[in-house]
Amino acid sequence: MKNDTEILKGFVIRGSHNILTVRTENEPSKELECRIKGKVLKETGNVYNPIAPGDRVIVECQGNSNTALILSVEKRRNVFSRFNQKGSASQILAANVDLILCLCTPASPPFRPRFLDRVLLQADAAGIEAVVICNKIDLDPGDPDVDERLEEFSRLGYKILRVSAKTGEGIDELRLMTAGKTSVLTGQSGVGKSSLINALEPGLNIREGSLNEKFDRGVHTTTMSFMIELSGGENTRLIDTPGVRLFIPDGIQPEEVISHLREFAPLAGKCSYGMSCSHKTEPGCKIMEAVHAGVIHEDRYNSFLRIRDDLEGALNDD
Repeated sequence: MKNDTEILKGFVIRGSHNILTVRTENEPSKELECRIKGKVLKETGNVYNPIAPGDRVIVECQGNSNTALILSVEKRRNVFSRFNQKGSASQILAANVDLILCLCTPASPPFRPRFLDRVLLQADAAGIEAVVICNKIDLDPGDPDVDERLEEFSRLGYKILRVSAKTGEGIDELRLMTAGKTSVLTGQSGVGKSSLINALEPGLNIREGSLNEKFDRGVHTTTMSFMIELSGGENTRLIDTPGVRLFIPDGIQPEEVISHLREFAPLAGKCSYGMSCSHKTEPGCKIMEAVHAGVIHEDRYNSFLRIRDDLEGALNDD
């Protein structure tokens, strides 16, 4: 029986409650239901889910069984995570990724630029390229405030792509952008993540959520991250993540936020009160001066203050 044991390499495509699905590298179509062996992850610390889609693992399989044990997790290039309030811990959404696709809509549900601020902050802190994808442009009411904020993201160096999963506009450009990469799709509920995946890969027929008309919010259809293979070229993969209403950055201390916001970072430590400046009332605050001068967008400034408050609250809850 021992001779039938096979050690394989693979990558995690989904998982829940410590049961993970692993696709093997030697047989790409073979999927194994895996559990974690012993104390493999004893040093992971306070993490809501220690293994996530995109993780590369070593598994032990018995004969022709479709079940296996995860022996180890290979060193990651990066992780994309958020702070999970319910579990009061870091939640890894995806590992070893090349691109973060931050999905938003101009309306229905309403445009939420401060959600994008948080996702882009997390992506920059993790060293992962991020792109803002504005979906449902077929429903665009032409709100100048939406255009202004998208232009501000563009000014900061983020690529902006306007698409419509319904009409197909921009989908071909998105295919080219994601070809040969492992991309993560993230956004609030209702922005059309599932419909965008179906537009990218016709035939998948992933269940799409409806919009709650009373609150103009999406209904959750994705409850855990999962990876799918796309036909945009070899190694083209997309990891869909659960829709959330609030994204709290992970692994960033409140005083470090200023260093991860692109237009704020050059001014870090240059206030009269140095790094101890609250950037709210102090004279000689370079951040407030930049806001008044129009160098920092006022809404980005308010977003910065709110992110710090949320991180301080998360630390106090611990």
